[in-house]
Amino acid sequence: MAVQFSSVLRAAFLSSKKSISRSLDVPRGFFAVYVGETEKKRFLVPISYLNQPSFQDLLNKAEEEFGFDHPMGGLTIPCTEESFIDATSNLSRA
Repeated sequence: MAVQFSSVLRAAFLSSKKSISRSLDVPRGFFAVYVGETEKKRFLVPISYLNQPSFQDLLNKAEEEFGFDHPMGGLTIPCTEESFIDATSNLSRA
């Protein structure tokens, strides 16, 4: 059974207040990231995206801004929610 990533994105984001208690709610084959400029939202991303150059660019930006000390306790990507959705929706079509 295939899962469409766009529907996973819409269903998966949670406010950062709820994300701590839901840290174990990550299905196999996915990992959680936090995205947003002011209010961080949690998204579930397929592990296969780690091999994609455009997603690696997002990870490099996260490393430049936060290093390995992420304020949310997880991987935080420093971009707007809209930019993240645009970048990952392009990956899901590839």
